[in-house]
Amino acid sequence: MNEPQTPREWLLFALQEYEIRIVADHGKLLEIEKGYVIEIEQNGVFKLLSGAAVVAPFVDLEELCQFIKMS
Repeated sequence: MNEPQTPREWLLFALQEYEIRIVADHGKLLEIEKGYVIEIEQNGVFKLLSGAAVVAPFVDLEELCQFIKMS
């Protein structure tokens, strides 16, 4: 497999590694398990959303995935 290049590719790779299920893929928005949505911003920030509220912005994908797994 080629190494991920874009923030989206890195996010998909990280979600797979942490076995976090994607419920729906809307391009820059990914609906994932536990009712969360991840918004991919162009600046490499990943916003974790619950409902319409921002839970937290993440730059570190490992930190994001660990947060999701622990919640």
